[in-house]
Amino acid sequence: MEVNAALLLRRVRQEQPVVHHLTNWVTIYECANVVKVLGASPVMAHAREEVADMVSLAHSLVLNLGTLTPELVEAMKVAARAANARNIPVVLDACGVGATPLRDRKCRELLEEVRVDILKGNASEVARVAGEAVTTRGVDATEVAGDLAGLAIRLARERHLTVVVTGPEDLVTDGRVLWRIRNGDPMMARVVGTGCMATSVIGAFAAVEPDRAMAAAAALVCFGIAGECAAKGCLGPGSFKECLYDYLSHLDGPTVARLQKVAGCAVSTSSPTAP
Repeated sequence: MEVNAALLLRRVRQEQPVVHHLTNWVTIYECANVVKVLGASPVMAHAREEVADMVSLAHSLVLNLGTLTPELVEAMKVAARAANARNIPVVLDACGVGATPLRDRKCRELLEEVRVDILKGNASEVARVAGEAVTTRGVDATEVAGDLAGLAIRLARERHLTVVVTGPEDLVTDGRVLWRIRNGDPMMARVVGTGCMATSVIGAFAAVEPDRAMAAAAALVCFGIAGECAAKGCLGPGSFKECLYDYLSHLDGPTVARLQKVAGCAVSTSSPTAP
């Protein structure tokens, strides 16, 4: 199985989709920037009174629980219902889930009250959503024992969505196919915001590709390659973000085809265990 990340990158730049965010206040600037340099158009509207109207202008919706409040989550529900009605893909970043009961509860409410198409998180966040007894250290992942790919496949099937697990090796599955992406650089974990930025990139790709797993895998490939190139061209964490924007903006098809490290395989329908 192959993912044509270069083709989807070109489609994002050609179609210039609008990606509506209700996102993390800590990283909202980075999320807007990464969508813009990618070639798409970011909107960051949070007011409950206008989110449904803004969704009507968008091609995808990104929700991020990083700086959640109960009021913000209610606005997320309004936006997501509007997106569901228009068949606009909804991407949910389970940022910090597993750290507090409030985050666990509000994430569960979103998953149960609206249709989420792509759920993204680190290993402990996704494991917590799946019902595992793990905790998250702030927004940083903690170790998850056992078969993480199998857990993601089971969650994807139970919730009828695509699950994205980020880490040294990213995992993407819709319960039928499993993608393993090995692009990226350790520098990406040394600065605040790259996880939220990855979610925004996924939102841009999902806006142009109806195969949610394919879109998420392609997004992580391109974002990871830009991260690899930026790490080689920067002096440290401070200049890394500037380089990341530059390399993502100039990323081209031949570079993606040459550097992508992604493998996909079909998953047996009889077992949630990953191949």
